[in-house]
Amino acid sequence: MKNLAAAVALLLAAQTAQAQSIVFGAGYSDFSDSSADDEAVFSLEYQHSPFHEATRFSATWGSALTVDTASNVHIGIGLIGFYTFADRWFLEGSVMPGYFAEGDDLNDLGGEFQIRSLLGVGYTLNSGNKISAAITHKSNASTNDDNPGVNSALLRYHFEF
Repeated sequence: MKNLAAAVALLLAAQTAQAQSIVFGAGYSDFSDSSADDEAVFSLEYQHSPFHEATRFSATWGSALTVDTASNVHIGIGLIGFYTFADRWFLEGSVMPGYFAEGDDLNDLGGEFQIRSLLGVGYTLNSGNKISAAITHKSNASTNDDNPGVNSALLRYHFEF
C-alpha cells in the first residue's frame, strides 16, 4: 500500500513539474515587401509537456496558429526549447514549419510552406503562468524563388495546466 501511495504521489509530482501550456499572443507584423500591408497579429499556441528536462533547459513540441487582421494565416508544428535563468526568468526559442495562406494578395510570402522561428524572453508568475515578449520570423527558407518574409513582435501570456 505504501508503494502504491508513493507511486501516485510521484506521478502527481511529475505531472505538476511537466505542465502543458496554452499561449495567447498579440502584436504587430511587419512584412519585408514594401508593397505589403503590415497588420496586427494574434497567435494561439499549444506547448506539450517537456520530453527532455535538464537543470535549466527543457525541450518540448508544440503547435501554433497565427492570424492577422488581413486574414493571413499560418499554422505550424515543431520544437520548442526553454532555458531558465535568474530565478523566474526564461528564454524561449522555437522552430515551426507549416502552412501559410495569404488573405491579402499583397502579403504573399512566396509560397504556402513557411517556417516560423521565435525568440522570446519571459517571467514566471507566482501562479506558474508566464508572461513573455517574443519576436517571430516567417520565411520559406529560400525553397521558392520569392522569399520576402514577415517579422512580428508579440506580447504573450502562457496559461499552464
